[in-house]
Amino acid sequence: MSGLGAIYRKELADHFSSYRFVILFALIAMVSFITTYMAGISLRENIEGQRPGFIFLMLYSTPGALFSMAQFIGFFGPLIGIVLGFDAINRERVQGTLIKVISQPIYRDAVINGKFFAGVTLISIMVVSIVLVISGFGLTILGVVPGVEEILRLIIFVIISIFYISFWMGLAILFSIIFRSIATSALASVALWIFLSFFVSLGANVIADTISPVDRKERTTAQALIRNVRIKEGISLFSPMVIYSKTTSIIIDPFRSTPKSLVLMGQFERLSASRFKNPLSISQSILVVLPYIIVLISITLICFGISYSIFMLQEIRM
Repeated sequence: MSGLGAIYRKELADHFSSYRFVILFALIAMVSFITTYMAGISLRENIEGQRPGFIFLMLYSTPGALFSMAQFIGFFGPLIGIVLGFDAINRERVQGTLIKVISQPIYRDAVINGKFFAGVTLISIMVVSIVLVISGFGLTILGVVPGVEEILRLIIFVIISIFYISFWMGLAILFSIIFRSIATSALASVALWIFLSFFVSLGANVIADTISPVDRKERTTAQALIRNVRIKEGISLFSPMVIYSKTTSIIIDPFRSTPKSLVLMGQFERLSASRFKNPLSISQSILVVLPYIIVLISITLICFGISYSIFMLQEIRM
C-alpha cells in the first residue's frame, strides 16, 4: 500500500509533538497514579496480616477516592480517542493539505489507514505505560509480586482497553469525515459520548420502570422485578461503557463468576456463588465475557469500516 508507512510515521510524529497530547497524557497519568496510590494504601491497611488471593489485581478494581482504575478508563478513556480523532480529516481539509497529499503517489486508503493505525499505536503506548507504572506502584506499596495468571489478566485488560478507546477514536474520525467543521465534529463526538455513557443508563431505568413498574411501598411480584431488571440491563448494553465495565469486572476480579446482577442469576448460579468461593480460571473468565469482547471488537471494526467507506467515496477538493 503506497504511502502507508509515510502517513503512519507522520501522524505519530504529529501526535508526539502536540501539546494537546502531552497535556492529556499528563492529566490522565496523574489522576491514574493518585487513584491507584489511594487504592494501594487502602488495600495495605485492610489486608494487614492477611494475604488474599489475586491481591495485585485489586489495585485496578478497588476504588480510590471516587473510582477504580478500570472505572476511570471506562469513564474517561473515550476522551483520549475523541481527542486523537475528532480533527483527523477535516483539519487536513481546512489547511488544504489533504488535496496535496492525495495528489502525490499515495493511495487514498493509505491516508485513513495510516491515521487510524497511528492512533491505535498511540493508545497502546499510553495504556501500556500507565499499567506498567501502576504495577510498579503496586510492587512498592503492597510488596507483592504478581503471579503468572495475574499478568495474563492484565494483558487481556490492556487489549480490551485498547479496543474500547479505539472505538471512540474511530467514531471521532467518522465525524471528522462527515463534518467539515472541526468544532462540529468535536461537539458531535462529545455529545454522543455523553449520551451513550450516561443517558442510556438513565433512559434504561425510565423505560424499565414504565414497562414493568416496581413499587417499593407495595409488594411487587418476583416476575415483575426480574422483568424490570432484564429491561434495564438489556437497554444498558447499548452503551459501550457498560459493555467495557462488565467485561473488565470479570477479567480483573477472578472471584466474579457472572456479569449478571443477583436478581437475574438462576437458582443454580446463586447456589454455586454461595457455596463455591474459588476463583475462576482465566479461560473460564474469558468464556464468561466472550460475547462482550466480540461486541467491543466488532463495533470498533465496523466504525472504522464505515469511516473507510465514506472517505473512499467522498469527493476531495479545496
